[in-house]
Amino acid sequence: MTSDEFRKMALEIPGTIEASHMRHPDFRVGGKIFATLSYPDKNWCMVKLSPEQQRTFIKDAPEIFKPCSGAWGRQGATNVYLAAAKTSVVSAALDAAARNVVLRKKQARNAQ
Repeated sequence: MTSDEFRKMALEIPGTIEASHMRHPDFRVGGKIFATLSYPDKNWCMVKLSPEQQRTFIKDAPEIFKPCSGAWGRQGATNVYLAAAKTSVVSAALDAAARNVVLRKKQARNAQ
């Protein structure tokens, strides 16, 4: 998979816009980032999964997914290795990440 293919898949998720954070293109739903291109370098991307989702994706496709380093990785931020990435698996990860962001935003609104 290429970064352009990753970008196209992310932008196909309804309500997604592309922006930039710390000089990396990112993808947002409702103003919240759910995926980032070129992190930590041009061979990788990142999706924001729950820790449980992260474990499942890594178990099912360890050649594609790995936790990001540090606390973010422990919280579910997951790197995607583009050279090994398969469209169907990455699409599922992007969908999960976007749903997570929308759900967290709804929960935060309801808690107020």
